[in-house]
This record gives sequence, C-alpha cells and structure tokens, in this order.
Amino acid sequence: MRAIASEPTASGWRHLASRALDWIEPEDNPAGVVYGTVIIGAVLATESVRRETLLETVGGTVVALLLYWLAHSYAETLGNRLERQIPLSAGAIARSLVRDRAMIRGASIPILALLIAAALGASLATAVAVAVWTSAASVVAFEVLAAVRAELRGTELIVQVGAGAVMGLAIIALRTVLH
Repeated sequence: MRAIASEPTASGWRHLASRALDWIEPEDNPAGVVYGTVIIGAVLATESVRRETLLETVGGTVVALLLYWLAHSYAETLGNRLERQIPLSAGAIARSLVRDRAMIRGASIPILALLIAAALGASLATAVAVAVWTSAASVVAFEVLAAVRAELRGTELIVQVGAGAVMGLAIIALRTVLH
C-alpha cells in the first residue's frame, strides 16, 4: 500500500527553499523586493491599531502598497520620458508596472507575517509588531544573503550586515517613536 504523504527529503526541502527564494528575490528586480519590504514595514510601523480591525489594517496597508507601486512606476516612466524626450505610452507604463511588481513580493513578507500572527490568535497590536519586526529582519536577511553571495568575510561582512541592521532598526524606531 502506498503512503499518502511522506516526509520531504533533504533535496525536497532544498528545492522548496530555492523556489521560495526565487519567488521572493526575482532576478529582474531584487531591489524592488527590498523596497516593498521596507515600505510595508514603515507603513505598518505608523499604524494606529487602537480603532482598527485586522481587515482595516490589511486593507489600508494593501492600498498604501498599491499607491507606492503605482507612484514608483509612474515616476520611473516619467523620468525616462523626461530624459529621452518621448511621449507617454501605455506600453511604457505596463513595462514599468511589470518590472516593479517585485515590490509586491517584498511587501508580502511582512503582510503574511501579520496574517499568520493574527490567525494564531495574536492581538492586532501584536500582529502588527510581528509584521514590523519581520520587515526589519527581512532587510537584515537580504544583507546576509548579499554578503554570502559576495563571499564577504570579517569586517566587510560585519559592515554590510550592519547596514541592513541600521535600516531594520530604523523601521522599528519609527514604530517606537510613533507609539
């Protein structure tokens, strides 16, 4: 009789981790992923959860994300048009939106943390704090990944990871200052 579900093998876990990393860090715009993570961390850090529900918090965060995505893509398109003296085209906007969709991927990390924390029974304030800390930790993790890929060691490694830690702490400090 065949087993319905078996435990994944080590190669299965590596494959799953690789697929997750490929989704989070696309080859075409990894900076967009980092930007999305930082922006949503900052948006959530400014959230006042005293009079909001989970749905309002997630909804407001998603609306802010979409606005940042559209604004970033529009600014990139307009800047390109100003530099090259070309007219606006739907194709140019579409290409920019597609390229910048990496922001959505990055933003999904803290939003997913928020939803998981809430699903596990955390209060809204705690779930938002988990999302903010997840955003900060993600930035540090991206720096560690970049340092490992660059094969950095010693002081270079510490400085690079420290840069991510400063950015992560800035997100947390924003929450601390506002609340």
